[in-house]
Amino acid sequence: MSKKLSITGWIISFLMAALFTMSATMKFIDREGKEAEFAKSGFTISQMNGIGVLEIVITLMYLIPATSFLGAILLTGYLGGAIVTHLRIGEPYLVQTAFGFLVWVGYWFRRPDVIKRAFSKPNGD
Repeated sequence: MSKKLSITGWIISFLMAALFTMSATMKFIDREGKEAEFAKSGFTISQMNGIGVLEIVITLMYLIPATSFLGAILLTGYLGGAIVTHLRIGEPYLVQTAFGFLVWVGYWFRRPDVIKRAFSKPNGD
């Protein structure tokens, strides 16, 4: 495995984790218009607090090598929900789609052995 590829994967992964952490933090910070913003999306403040906790937990799973594959899958699901929410209310969803792509790019660069194994032909054993 290329050391440069692995370092690039970790950089992408940490940038994604920083963005998810900022997103989660915004769900906890009191600010004017927060309730109306969440209501527009169809959520209450207490639901968004729970979503923020979930976002932090899944992001940590993504960063821990032993749980990073599961974390990437769960972040993809989380972003799928975000995409559907934005579609439902007529807002753009390109950012959430790009984040999902970058989550996997970061993972693949960190763990190219997993991708290689997933796409290799069975050896008949």
